[in-house]
Amino acid sequence: MAAPLAAVVRLATVSRALVLALSLLARLLFRPYDTSASLHPPCLSSPSSHNSTATAAAAAISSLAVWDGVHFARSAECGYEYEQSFAFLPLLPASMALLSRTLFAPLVPVLGYRAVLVISGHVLNNVAFVAAAAYFYRLSVLILKDSGAAYRASVLFCFNPASVFYSSLYSESLYALFSLGGLFYLFSGANTVAMIMLAVSGSARSNGALNAGYFCFQALLQAYDAAIQKKRPILAVQALITGFLRSTFIFIPFFAFQAYGYLNICIHGNSDELRPWCKAKLPLLYSFIQSHYWGVGFLRYFQVKQLPNFLLASPVLSLAVYSIAHYTKMLHQLFQSNNIHEKIIATVEGRSVELCESSDVATVLKSEFSSGLNNKSQAHTEVKKRKSAASEATSASLESDRSTGRILKVDKDECPILVLPFILHLTFMTFTAFFVMHVQVSTRFLSASPPIYWAASRILVSPRGSSKRWGYFIVVYFIAYILLGSLLFPNFYPFT
Repeated sequence: MAAPLAAVVRLATVSRALVLALSLLARLLFRPYDTSASLHPPCLSSPSSHNSTATAAAAAISSLAVWDGVHFARSAECGYEYEQSFAFLPLLPASMALLSRTLFAPLVPVLGYRAVLVISGHVLNNVAFVAAAAYFYRLSVLILKDSGAAYRASVLFCFNPASVFYSSLYSESLYALFSLGGLFYLFSGANTVAMIMLAVSGSARSNGALNAGYFCFQALLQAYDAAIQKKRPILAVQALITGFLRSTFIFIPFFAFQAYGYLNICIHGNSDELRPWCKAKLPLLYSFIQSHYWGVGFLRYFQVKQLPNFLLASPVLSLAVYSIAHYTKMLHQLFQSNNIHEKIIATVEGRSVELCESSDVATVLKSEFSSGLNNKSQAHTEVKKRKSAASEATSASLESDRSTGRILKVDKDECPILVLPFILHLTFMTFTAFFVMHVQVSTRFLSASPPIYWAASRILVSPRGSSKRWGYFIVVYFIAYILLGSLLFPNFYPFT
């Protein structure tokens, strides 16, 4: 796996260099539409601290913070001063502040603190994206059991339509890193590392809390194995309780930040009148901000004047819907197969019923879903018995296929059961993006969803004529959005 993984890392690095170069070139050639980002009032808490060095270089660097990047940089420098600033979760601002006060601290006297914050954020996000691309490849090999498909999907991820956001002061790179990394460790059996990384993803973006669903899926598989295969209902209950606790842990960073906002605004706030959301039974600051300041809500964006934004989001939404429909059909066929039970048990044990011949796949497929459900000696005996039974069942199935003239080969197009939680996750995200959010945000909101790239990579290599045309459309779409994003976004023109 080392060679394709290294190739993915190189491609990710090249893609970041390309996007940064295009963005800087666009900034040099065109005047920004909105120059208000250069207005930088002092912090409310300490007006005399962290004054920016008044040099042309410092001003130029500071101006690279655009759109949401202005809010992230402000939170990193001054903390959360206003109610609406709590919409920008703390992982990126905290990381920027940490780097600026440690690794890049020598630059502060030269460029000023704000400029160094901007540098720190750009360096952090671009490095995080490269690491996220590596995890994307490793996760794709683990789930798809096909290193070729995993590599093609990783190439698409490296040059995804939301690329400009992964190289800017946005939280997409950190979210992708901890989300994809956490999922890789989850399906590799390193549950503690996975739990921590997925929880941290919830402090980068609010949808990180949805990753708790993957632990629910793991718990259901373990409970099925314990109840149906082992005939031990107590272990099934234990698996469900463990899954519930792990899922709950994923929510902690997000809700801790909401509690921090409640304390600052509702308890220690300076306003004489209590804010409306403070009086709610569940005082959730994030949802109030999204609704009150940005007009986010069910069908609230369904207006004629927003039609261009729906068109802007239509390519990624179309890809998402195709991915959902494609894998749902394959999963339906999988669950109707005669050996679905063996495949579920094989998934729990971390092995494959199919004859996977790829050494890359064999290297990565080492999941330990059933670990910790009983003591080691019992587990060793049970695993040996189940392996023997599954091997006999597989051999019998192969013999039956041969006798009927059908030879069972390695079917890389078959949908693994582990795809199921990814499709459920993508379905919820797509529904939310289309019906609830500002729809143009879909391009970056869905950009870290692996099934989109898995399905797109499948289209690219399909021999059918219609698929070739759609493959051409996908390539044009990816290239066009990278170019458009690199041109419009850095100059404060609306993109997504």
